[in-house]
Amino acid sequence: MNTLDIKIENYLNQVYGDRSGVLREMEKEAEKREFPIVGPLVGRLLYQLAKMINARRVFEMGSGYGYSAYWWASAMKSMGNGSGEVLMTERSESNRKEGEAYLNRAGLGHLAQYAGDDALAAIDKVSGEFDIVFIDADKQQYPIALQKAAGRVRPGGLIVADNVLWSGKVVEEKGDASTEAIKEFNRNLFSMKEFTSSIVPVRDGVAVAFKSM
Repeated sequence: MNTLDIKIENYLNQVYGDRSGVLREMEKEAEKREFPIVGPLVGRLLYQLAKMINARRVFEMGSGYGYSAYWWASAMKSMGNGSGEVLMTERSESNRKEGEAYLNRAGLGHLAQYAGDDALAAIDKVSGEFDIVFIDADKQQYPIALQKAAGRVRPGGLIVADNVLWSGKVVEEKGDASTEAIKEFNRNLFSMKEFTSSIVPVRDGVAVAFKSM
């Protein structure tokens, strides 16, 4: 899923530089399996956002085998003192085991762990506020995920959501259930007065919403 011109994407990848080690392994695995990861352009954005607000606690609603968590945890590690927590959710047990292995090999396992298999249920079982809630779960769940996330993000924190342009399907007058859920999510997000929101049109569209202090 990509709404960005491929020539622009290739240019940005060249500017950003190559990845190596475990991260590149995760990307190659995604290419091999056609597994939907956020990719390096969005990953770098996640890393930057975490550093901008000094994020130490992130909840992921949908994590796969830990690719986006890698970026959040890397940002925490780069800010020193070794503290931080990325709570992940994923239905597939094999993906969870794979993610744990990748993150441990990358030296990030102490910062990122799976909190459950169902994102909507798991966030209710964890107490406290989050610096960032990242939404990348089942698209039909996006409106409910937004409701849950809005009350759990601290003032000065962020809601970040992937796939909010949904391969351009959001411009369709009447789409399928997933498309209509994404459109509802976008409408609801931009109607929330306590958040200042934007959509970054990179890859498949990333929503970034800042909660007022």
